[in-house]
Formats: sequence, structure tokens, C-alpha cells
Amino acid sequence: MSSLSRDVRKARIVVVAVAVVAFVSKMALAAHTRGPADVRFFWGFARAIARTDPVRVYAEQMPWLPVYNHPPLAGWMLLGLEWLAQQGVPWRPLIRFPACLADLVTVLLVFAIVRRRAARLRTAVCCAIGAALCPVLVATSGYHGNTDSVAVMFAFAAAYLLVDRGRPVAAGLAAALCISVKLIPVVAVPLLFATALRAGGRPVLLRFTAGFAALFLTVWGPVIALVPAGLKANVLEYAGGNFSFWGLVRFARWAGVPEPYVQLLRGDGHFLIVAAIMAVGVWLAWRRPADAPLAVATTLGLLLLLSTASGVQYLAWPAAGLFVVGLWQGMAYGIVVGSVAASVYSGQRPVHWTDTEMAFGALGWAVLAVCVASAVRAALTAGRAPAAFAVLPPARLAPTTAPAAAGAGPGTGAALPTGAPDGEPAGSAPVGPAPVGPGRAAPAPAATAGAGPDARDAAGTAPAPAPHAD
Repeated sequence: MSSLSRDVRKARIVVVAVAVVAFVSKMALAAHTRGPADVRFFWGFARAIARTDPVRVYAEQMPWLPVYNHPPLAGWMLLGLEWLAQQGVPWRPLIRFPACLADLVTVLLVFAIVRRRAARLRTAVCCAIGAALCPVLVATSGYHGNTDSVAVMFAFAAAYLLVDRGRPVAAGLAAALCISVKLIPVVAVPLLFATALRAGGRPVLLRFTAGFAALFLTVWGPVIALVPAGLKANVLEYAGGNFSFWGLVRFARWAGVPEPYVQLLRGDGHFLIVAAIMAVGVWLAWRRPADAPLAVATTLGLLLLLSTASGVQYLAWPAAGLFVVGLWQGMAYGIVVGSVAASVYSGQRPVHWTDTEMAFGALGWAVLAVCVASAVRAALTAGRAPAAFAVLPPARLAPTTAPAAAGAGPGTGAALPTGAPDGEPAGSAPVGPAPVGPGRAAPAPAATAGAGPDARDAAGTAPAPAPHAD
């Protein structure tokens, strides 16, 4: 136990050190580059919000700027950043600071998530370092600096808090935060609700919903009440810019598909695509609620794979999550797609790709397709593993047995809680008892009545390891 704790502490120190170096490097890039047009657009949005407020800005006429398509919490963030800019903080690095900081937190989440599922601690370290140094995130956060990375961070935080920490209220808050910064992770929210219900039943679902609803109503409520038309037109119905250098629309135009069909795909068609991705996420979470972070990674990858809009910053959606799927998936996507992002950013033309860049972009799309397919396969393989008690993945090492619990028969021992503070054997406490059914053993009795979530799996046998696709 003590040896494992030392190993985990050393691994965490390495991961934090690399993450901090990556953060500083991204901020240095932000401080010494102009960035794309979004840097100037965000300054215009921030000034408009300062003149009005983060609520009424949706009804503000801004003909000199693109559509303000950001959810309500982004407006409050821009208001705070505008105030800092008025105090003398340079805007160019300032607007890119939230994305760079979010990447740092996401790296720590990748380490924590993979550590509880992988067979070796080294795998978690490599995946976290890969996420920290991912070329896609260096480009999209350090140079571009949109809010995509912030939303992704909150999505993974919600999954981690729900299934790895057994804190459904905090998970609900994080889930509401992710779609309040940018609407992209909305594809992952239904699977989080499904995970809460499947893993812990109605009590956990109600706690998760309470956290989600409280923050959602606080942030979204004033906008829904005062400017519903602007919110609907600018945010909920936003279909992306009319660019086609990536994905389905690009392939359709290459194939000579008539433009009315392409516009149908970009219009009502993209709502059907989003609904299908949500259904896949719910299905994966229902099969294996313990692997909700893997389901989040899969849905974000599917969203970019099937996206009908193009944006270089969109390439950040699956970048960190693919390291949750596996090391080679994250590395392959980061290197191929990162080279494309670096090329278009270095040429100061993120919305005008050359034929060569589009060809490599098509290769990156194919790499992403393979990575997403491997994520689905890993989830299905894990779903066939029987669970004995804990909903969550088992310990990375065999759990150490404690002295027999009071009242237990001779030779009976209770496993140490797998959800104890960091430094314990890998594994975590479930948010509730696993459902009993075909392929599942009945849950063992709790070791201590009234124990908190970190002690709920103090008794019982750990399930077979869920495979990590590295």
C-alpha cells in the first residue's frame, strides 16, 4: 500500500510538471502571436457585453462582428476578461488563458481516469503526458484560444466526479457548466444522466439532476426569460460557418453531391446527426456506466467525425479524450491532425486550406474514424465483463484485504475502500449498487452501515479489469 502510494505520488508529480510546462509554453505562444480573427472578434464581443450585459447581448445588433453564438456563461467570462484588459492585462494572451488552463486541468483528469482503469500506472502517465503535449491542443489553445477546450474539460470533470468519485451533485454542476461555456458537449449530457440512473438508481439520478438544474437555471434562466428569440437564433440554431474543409460536407462536395442536398445536411440534417450521437452515448453508458469517461470521449469524437461544419478549433473536441481511449489513438490523432492545424495556423489562413492541407485533413478524418471505432469496440468489450459488486473499474492491483469485519466468519476479509483519497490502490467507489442481472453477481453486503461513497465498495470482489485500448 505504501509502495503504491509512493509510486502514484511520483507519477502525479511527473504529470503535473509536464502539464505546467505545456501550459507555460502555450501561454508564451499566446503572448507572442496575433492569433486568428477570433481573438479580435472576442474583443468585440467583450466590448459589446460591457456596454450591455451578458444577458441582453443576444439582442444587441453587432453588424461588424460574426454571430454571437456562445452560451450565457461565456458572456460572463468575457465580461471578466474585458475588465482585466481595462486594468492593463494584454488581450491577446488573456483571451487564450482559459483554454490553456483548461488543458492543464484536463491532463490531470486524463491521468486520474486512465489510472483507475489501466493495468499499469505507466500507461496513465504516458496518456497524460501525451495529452499535455498534444500538437492539436498546443495549436487550438495556445494559438487560437476559443472556448472549446474549456467545455471539454467540464465534460470530463462531470464523468469523473460521477463515476470515479461518487459525487453526483458536483457532477451535475460540471455537466451544466460544460454546456454553459459552449454547446458542443451537449452530446455527452444525456449519457451522464443515463449513467447516474444506471449506476445509482433514482437517488443518484435525483442528486445529479439537482446539481445540473440548479446551475443551469441560474445561468440560462435570465436569458431564456428575457431574450429567448436571440438565444434560439444565435445559439441553439447555429449551424456553424459556411466552410467545408473538413468532414462530411467536404466529402460530399468532392463527390459532386448537388448543393441542395448538402445544404439539407447542414440544416435540419445536423440535428438528426446530433440526436444519433446522443443515442450512441446513452447506449454505451447504459451498457457500462463505469466507463462514462470513455463514452464522453467517444461522443466527442463522433461529433467531430460527423460534423457538418468546419473550424480548426473544432479539432480540439476529441484530442484529449482519445488519450482516455488509448495511447496510440491519442498519439495518432494528435500527430496527423496537429500537423494540419499547425500548417493552416502558420499561414494565417485557418479558414482557407490548401489542397494539400485538405488531403491531409482527409487522412486525419480517417484516423479519427479508426480511433472512434476502437473506442466503441473497447466499450463493447468492457461491457461483456461481469461485475461482482462495484459499478466502477477494478483496482489496478489486487485489493489489499483488511482484518475481518465485525460479525464476519473466520477467514473473511473486507477489501480496503477503493474510493479513498489519492494514493490508494487504483479503483474508486461506485455512485450506487450495480444492477443484478445476467452476467452479474449479487452485491455483497456493505462493510459499514451508513458509510460514505468512498466506502461503499469496502466489501465484495473486484470485477474483471476493463480493457484499456492501448
